[in-house]
Amino acid sequence: MNIEGIIFIIYLLILLAIGLSFSLKASNSVDDYLLGGRSLGPAVTALTMQSTSMSGYMFMGGPALAYQQGWYAIWYAIGDAGGSIINLSVLGKRMRRMSELLGALSPIEYLEKRYESTAIKVVASLITVVFLSAYVFAQFIAAGKALESLMGFSYEWSLIFGVGVIIIYTVTGGYLAVVWTDFVQGIIMVLGILGITIMAFIKIGGLSGLNEQLAAIDPTYLSIWGKDLAYYGQWGMVLGAVLIYAITYMGLPHVVVRHMSMKSTKTVKSAILISTFWNQLFVFSPYILGFVAIIMLPNLADPEMVIPTLAYTFFPGIFAAILLSAIMAAIMSTSDSILMQSGTILSRDIYQRFINKNASQTQMIRVSRLCVLAVGVIGIIVAIYQPPSVFALVIFATGVLGNSFMVPYVASVYSKTANKVGILSSIIAGASTNIIWTLAALDVITAIHPFLAGLIASIIAMLIGNRFGTPPSPETLAIFEESKGPRNIPRTIEKNISRDLGPEAKNISKVFQDKLGVIK
Repeated sequence: MNIEGIIFIIYLLILLAIGLSFSLKASNSVDDYLLGGRSLGPAVTALTMQSTSMSGYMFMGGPALAYQQGWYAIWYAIGDAGGSIINLSVLGKRMRRMSELLGALSPIEYLEKRYESTAIKVVASLITVVFLSAYVFAQFIAAGKALESLMGFSYEWSLIFGVGVIIIYTVTGGYLAVVWTDFVQGIIMVLGILGITIMAFIKIGGLSGLNEQLAAIDPTYLSIWGKDLAYYGQWGMVLGAVLIYAITYMGLPHVVVRHMSMKSTKTVKSAILISTFWNQLFVFSPYILGFVAIIMLPNLADPEMVIPTLAYTFFPGIFAAILLSAIMAAIMSTSDSILMQSGTILSRDIYQRFINKNASQTQMIRVSRLCVLAVGVIGIIVAIYQPPSVFALVIFATGVLGNSFMVPYVASVYSKTANKVGILSSIIAGASTNIIWTLAALDVITAIHPFLAGLIASIIAMLIGNRFGTPPSPETLAIFEESKGPRNIPRTIEKNISRDLGPEAKNISKVFQDKLGVIK
């Protein structure tokens, strides 16, 4: 085995040790295993949310799209740059409060209790398990490719080795193992990508040099409409590309669960600042490296190998191994979160809800671990057959999950009138529209991105469905109001109170002065 492989094995063993260190705490209760006892501070919340969101797509799918389409790909990065701000600002505090008030330990259980509907739980669980599985399959494919390049093993053995480590620490350590390994990997990801990007800019002559050389190869690489102006005038595609990462995180179960596990609502403000800073350092670099590869690697056979190839181009073997660990960090930080969430849904939302309602804490933890293990093993088997590209699979799974759940989650904390019929209609319409739009390639015909089409369908379906459902119960409405948290008196009302009380205060003061004068 080469020195790069040895360094990477050490890295994996460190992550494994971190994960296993939480195994004892994870066995204490279901709340500890599934949500880490709702104990996460701002730094861990921010980095686990961002590293989970980014995935292997950012190191493989994103650069591949940039390599093929040029500056058009940056639309995805623009949306991504603000995704954490929108996600935490819109959902953070209210979802944290409401999930605890409802006693929900998973995002799907949260929807069931908020909208008081078993049907929502069944449909949401089915969609989540299927498309989270597709999402994790993409991560496993990326892991196999990355380790094949790094360690020199076959794709199959690289896949089994890398994913095996993820499965072990997720099964044993539970949610805390996932978020703390994500925290470490989030730091490695941003340092690794910055190292490669800085060296690329030095080599290529900065942003000006990059654009000049791209223009010399093909001026359309510089166009916002893609190479050969493939998306010319298609603002529906552009808007969808921006929105899919700007707002869709609010609909991804493995991401929104981070709101539920925060220590308190006070965590949100600091988490926004940390995640925003991390995002600006990270999200644009993978796409820029895709542009660099157009110049430096014109004959690259597999565009998804842009960053691994550039890492070896710019750095000696040892440093390349460390930087390539960043790729695995992105893959692992998403894979473990998806595995954890799949196990949570299968155990909490299906097993305990429909099979064994009286399951003990020990039984629930055991079932959750078995579910994580099963999803992981099935994922390895499927990934060995290499389904579509990482980019295509991630965009498809992200779009369907976002179209299914973004509107229901946002409505859960902002709409008193949203009811189970409206929400169920929204989930079904959003998911089915995105699936049909993608499989039938309707974006080519309509020039509307599948995510944008699904978002519109989801909103319309909820508005129509709300007219037919029964209003939420008084108990749920009370929780809804309480989840808003303490509210200060609006400034205009405060001014009016001061104005109205002013004359009375003066009269009272005059009476006291008169009385005191008499006493004297």
